[in-house]
Amino acid sequence: MLNKLTLNGFTVFTDTELRFASGLNVVIGENGCGKSHLLKAAYSVIANSAEEGKKPTAGEPTKVALQKSIADKLVHVMRPESLGRLANRIQGRKRCELSFQFNDANLNCALSFATSSKSEVQVDKLPKKWHEKAPVFLPTRELLTIFPNFISVYENHYLEFEETYRDTCLLLGALALRGPREKQAAELLKPLEEAMGGKVVLDKNGRFYLQLPGKGNMEMPLVAEGLRKLAMIARLISTGSLLDKGYLFWDEPETNLNPKLIKLVARVIYHLCQQGIQVFIATHSLFLLRELEVLSQSSEFKKIKHRFFALRPEPNGVEVEQGDRVDDLNTLVLLDEELSQSDRFMEVNP
Repeated sequence: MLNKLTLNGFTVFTDTELRFASGLNVVIGENGCGKSHLLKAAYSVIANSAEEGKKPTAGEPTKVALQKSIADKLVHVMRPESLGRLANRIQGRKRCELSFQFNDANLNCALSFATSSKSEVQVDKLPKKWHEKAPVFLPTRELLTIFPNFISVYENHYLEFEETYRDTCLLLGALALRGPREKQAAELLKPLEEAMGGKVVLDKNGRFYLQLPGKGNMEMPLVAEGLRKLAMIARLISTGSLLDKGYLFWDEPETNLNPKLIKLVARVIYHLCQQGIQVFIATHSLFLLRELEVLSQSSEFKKIKHRFFALRPEPNGVEVEQGDRVDDLNTLVLLDEELSQSDRFMEVNP
C-alpha cells in the first residue's frame, strides 16, 4: 500500500505531500491541474519495480539499475521530450524530487532529477525489494478495440501512445483464472456482466468479443464505448489482475458513461477495495464524486478507508487540499460550477 507521496518541483507541483488511504483515493480538479500526473508518477515507480523484479536476472534493487529504468518508465508513461521536462521551472527551480512511502518500509524509495536530465534519475533512497504485483492503469479511453496485435506493433515500432496502453494490454491478454480464485472473480463479475448483457471473451486470433446468451459473439467495436470500459474491468477481474492487494489507477472513469453506468462503476470500485485493491481515481465528475461519497457512508462499505484530494491552480503551481470527507475540502471547483449552472438555469427559467 502506498501511504505517502511527496512531490517537490514535479510538473505543476511545487512542494506537495499527499497521504493516501488504504482503500479509495479520489483526486478532484479541473483540466490541467495535474490529476493524471499524480496517478502516472505513482504508477510509473510501482510498475517499474514490478517489471524489474520479474526479470530472470533480477536480484535485489540497485541504484545502477533503477536510475535508468525509472527514468525510462517516467518518460514512456508521461511522454515528455526528455526527462528534465517533467521538472517544474517556476521561480528558477532546477531540480525535482519525488519520495514514495509504503506500508512495507522495504519498498520506500526517493528519486530526483534536474531540468537538464535526459535519461537518468538520481536514486536518493534505494528500496530493499521489488513490488510483487503489477499495478493496473486504466486510461480515459477503452483499449479492447485496439488490442489485436497492439503489443507486438508497439514493441517493434515507435507509436505516440503512452506506455500505460501497452502495460494494460499485456494484462488484458493474460489467461483467465481457473480453480478457487475463479469463484472469487465470478462474484465481482456478476453485476458487470448483467450491465453488459454478456461475457467478455478473447478468441484465438487475439480479438475481444461480447458473448451474448443465445445471440453469439458481438465484435467489440460494435459495443457501446461505455460498455467497453466495463468490459475492460471485467476482463482484468477475470484474469486476476484486479484481485488481491494490488493497485488500480483509473483516469476519469466516468468518461462516456451515462449516470446509470457511473453508479455501477462506483460500486465496482468499492468492491475492488474490499478485495484489498488500493484504488486511485482522477475525476472532474460531480456525479461520480457524490456517488462515491454516498456509498462510503453505506453499511456495506463503511469500513473501507477513503481519502479525497482537491487540486487548485495558483500562480506558482498547484495547491492540494486533502481530507477524509468531501466536506473537508474548501476548494471544490466541480461543486462551484454545478451551483453556478443551477443559478443560470433559474435566471432563464424564472
